Amino acid sequence: MNSLLKKITFLLLISFLFSSCSVISGIFKAGIGVGVFIVIAIVAILIFIIKKFSSKD
Repeated sequence: MNSLLKKITFLLLISFLFSSCSVISGIFKAGIGVGVFIVIAIVAILIFIIKKFSSKD
């Protein structure tokens, strides 16, 4: 129970110290970075697959 109380206190303290806009902004920036990485990885995989099937020696 004491550990739960510490966690709740910590979360409340963080929520008061950080403004909600900066927290949400950080989440979206991280999301955009991950999204760009995933898109680049998918495009690279597709190019690799197309090259494998198109080069029939």
